[in-house]
Amino acid sequence: MLWNSNVTDFILLGLTQDPMKRKIIFVIFLFVYLGTLCGNLLIIVTIKTSRTLGSPMYFFLFYLSLIDTCLSTSTAPRMFIDAILTNHTISFNECMVQVFSFHVFASLEILILILMALDRCVAICKPLHYTTIMSWRVCSVLMTIACMLSCIHASIQNSLVLSLPFCGPNVIDHYFCDLEPLLNLACSDTYNVNLLLVSNSGVICTAGFILLMFSYTTILYSLRNHSAEGRKKALSTCISHIIVVILYFGPCIFIYSRPATTFPMDKMISVFYTIGTPLFNPLIYTLRNAEVKNAMKKIWSKKQILGYQR
Repeated sequence: MLWNSNVTDFILLGLTQDPMKRKIIFVIFLFVYLGTLCGNLLIIVTIKTSRTLGSPMYFFLFYLSLIDTCLSTSTAPRMFIDAILTNHTISFNECMVQVFSFHVFASLEILILILMALDRCVAICKPLHYTTIMSWRVCSVLMTIACMLSCIHASIQNSLVLSLPFCGPNVIDHYFCDLEPLLNLACSDTYNVNLLLVSNSGVICTAGFILLMFSYTTILYSLRNHSAEGRKKALSTCISHIIVVILYFGPCIFIYSRPATTFPMDKMISVFYTIGTPLFNPLIYTLRNAEVKNAMKKIWSKKQILGYQR
């Protein structure tokens, strides 16, 4: 459905217009995307089938891997299509769907990272009350609330974009439909709309980052009372989470927390949180987590035993 627009489709310029570079990008990001799918699906299957990964931390990690898969899928396939085809058009409705889906999954990832930090904070600071505070019911309610808030956030973003008139031009200097490139194409003053978008996405990114840093600072401070072995285990988990937070929030804050200004490096920076972070997450959470690695080994061993029996 078109709202307040004479434009029926947009043209995505992609990361580059050079034919040879497009082919290189296609090959590189195809492998990255396949790696993202394999890594996150491996974590999803491991958590679902393993009896040892039943704590709330792995409940949230399961959904983080699921959302990473969806987040990458919301942008990567379109990039592949534009890299190999000469026709780079995307319909107005498809563009709006991509904006909505991307912001649903991106904001949901932020909220899940916050919930994971909350879970670790309770586990380390209130170990005796952990199972009571972070019960399965509480975790399920928190995930439901996170999904609802993400849908509300994305709906607000879409409604603001749809309120703008688009009468041409229709060339988007990006590899996917996002808010800032679309604002540049509107046929009216977008200052107020941009202010609302920044106050929405920008505040979510910045506030989420500050909240997460505060949570991990609290955790690291509380570790002084733990044993050397407990400190080492908790520190390993927290460092992996902090790496994820920096990789994801740094580019997001740069893109969504500034006035309506477009820089040449914006497209490359966007690659970090649309395609890069979904790939890094499974690597970080598996390579730095002994429990996940052991669970994967057990699953692999069972499959080998079943294969020999057959």
